[in-house]
Formats: sequence, C-alpha cells, structure tokens
Amino acid sequence: MRAPTSRPWRRQHLGTEADRATFRTLHQASLASPALRAGLTADSAQRSIRHLRSLLGTPALAITDPVAVLAWDGAGQHHADRVPSLVAATIEAGGTRSFDRVDLPCTEAGCAVRTAIASPLLVDERIVGALVAFAPYPTAGLARATDEVAAWVSGQLELAELDASRTRLMEAEVRALRAQISPHFIYNSLGAIASFVRTDPDRARELLLEFADFTRYSFRRHGEYTTLAEELRSIERYLLLEQARFGDRLEVTLSIAPEVLPVAVPFLCIQPLVENAVRHGLEGSDGGGRIQITASDRGQECVIEVEDDGIGEDPDRVRRALAGDGDGDAVGLGNVDARLRNAYGDEHGLVVETAPGAGTRVIVRVPKFAPGVQA
Repeated sequence: MRAPTSRPWRRQHLGTEADRATFRTLHQASLASPALRAGLTADSAQRSIRHLRSLLGTPALAITDPVAVLAWDGAGQHHADRVPSLVAATIEAGGTRSFDRVDLPCTEAGCAVRTAIASPLLVDERIVGALVAFAPYPTAGLARATDEVAAWVSGQLELAELDASRTRLMEAEVRALRAQISPHFIYNSLGAIASFVRTDPDRARELLLEFADFTRYSFRRHGEYTTLAEELRSIERYLLLEQARFGDRLEVTLSIAPEVLPVAVPFLCIQPLVENAVRHGLEGSDGGGRIQITASDRGQECVIEVEDDGIGEDPDRVRRALAGDGDGDAVGLGNVDARLRNAYGDEHGLVVETAPGAGTRVIVRVPKFAPGVQA
C-alpha cells in the first residue's frame, strides 16, 4: 500500500483582484476620513488629499474652498493659479465641470496636467469648495470617479458640520444652565460667607476657597464630559456652601460605589439635580430637610439617585419641565434630560418620582462605556 504523499503548502491569494481593489479603496477612504471629519480647512485638506488622489489614481489633485486652493498633491503645481477660475465656473454651473487645454494652457513639455474635472463639495446644499482632478486627457471614467469621490467627501463634511452643530448646541445648553442657576446660588453663597467674616474669619476663608473652586469648575470652558468623581467633588463644595447657609436644617448623606467614580458623565448633569433638591426640596419647607445622593454599580450601567424629603412637586409640572415647557421652577431638569438623551439615547432620560408633600427622587442611568463619550 502506497503511503500518502504530502504536497508542499503554497500561499494562496485571499480574494479576487476585484476584492483587493475594493479593500484598497476602502482603506484609502478610511485614511482620509478622520481629517475630513474636522471640517474643510487647509489642514484637513492637506492631511486627506494624498489618500483622495490615491482613490482617483490621477496625476494631480486639488482641494479648494470657494475662492482659493487649500491643498495640492501631485504634478503640475504651476497650474495652481488657474484653479480659482475653474472653481468659480464650477460654482456658477452648480455641478461637475470639465476643462480642457484651452482652460489650462501650458508650455512645459510632458506636463501631465492638461485637463481637469472639478466637482463641487456641498454641505447643507451649499457649495463650500471643490475637488479638482487633473489628467493628461479627459475620460468619462475620471469624470464619474471624481463626482463620486466629491460626493463622499461632501458626506464627511456634512458629518463634521453635524458634530460641530451638536457641540455648539451642548455648549449653548450648558451656558443656559449656568445662567439659570448661578445668580441664585452666587447671591446666597456670598451672603452666607459674609455672615462669617466677623464671627468666624477662618471659616469664612475656607468657604471662600470652596466657592472659588466651585465656580472654577462650573464655568470651565473645555470638555463636554467629566468624570463622576469630578462632578461629585463640585457637588460636595456646593453642599458645604449650602450647609453654611442652612446650618443644621440641611442633612446630607452620600453613598458612592468607588468603582463608578471614573465613569464619564455629561458636564453639569448631576449638580443641577442636587441644586434642585435644595432649592425646591428644602427652601419651601418650614423645618429641616435631608438629601441623599447614591451612585451604584449595576453591571454595564452606573445608576445615580438624588433624593430629598422636601415638599415635593406636581408631576404635571415636572413633565412640562422635562419637555422644555416648564416655568423655570424645576431648575435644570429639562436641560439635563435633553443632554442625557443626546449623549446616550432616549432610554437614558431622567426618571423623576415625586408628588406634593412626598419629596422627590431623580434617577440617572449612565452607561459605563458609550461611543464618543470620554472625560
């Protein structure tokens, strides 16, 4: 019986040539995408143009805004001064234009830049620039490819504009929250500090430092997110200042699981809930009040609860506040709810349990890890 013969292993190509071409195309697009997601600037154009030219396989490529060349890659850069007029004609036409040797006169022998295809780049149906591909002679294939790549670039710029709009919206919401809460708190805090200046100067000095740290955190201008630990430190400063005002009337209990302290949360998303508990839970009460803040680890989520035993609230008024139709009594609830939903989805909005005379409990569920959320 003949023993089986072994065959030498030969390396096999993975996929067809079409598969490999698709991979190369997607790879170049993925390399260009991060720069374009920053918007159309000279820097983003310069960082993406080499990859875009590789996608088109053209001798030269230019990326422009409506009036000037932002980046050029490849041969024939002596033609760059002609590009603004090509872009102006493209904008006037409102669509892809082709240009021949009459539009690109050249005396250099062997110059590969003799014709051009210019496709507009659009954001919100507004032309913000153009992608201009150059070649020795025009082809229908290059025209179609340039048009497709320009459409893809436009899509990336649209996403960049959406990101920028979202950031501006979040910043506006935080500014609105600060404007809504801060004057009330600052007035009362400074009043409490002033009351200790003569009777207990050391305590007045300590409270003033706490006030400075609190306002520094609340009015910081960088970062859409913070850690729960930082938010809680600011809340502790706030409560120290409020206890100086309320004295023994205000009792505070904190129960925080250490493992959730690094969790990223939207900036100023817990502090307004505590301010609301103090303002509406205790200020309207004849006696003292208790506030309990807990943060617990629930598997993939961190659950934060702010509870008071104050006068409570009409649930209909709370619903209106969460819908953005409140009259300002439920300080910051609608703002915080909207930012949580924007960050994590509608299933992570605020849950408010309250009734007149029954106190209030506000529950926040935050994923420990969420795409795009980083302190």
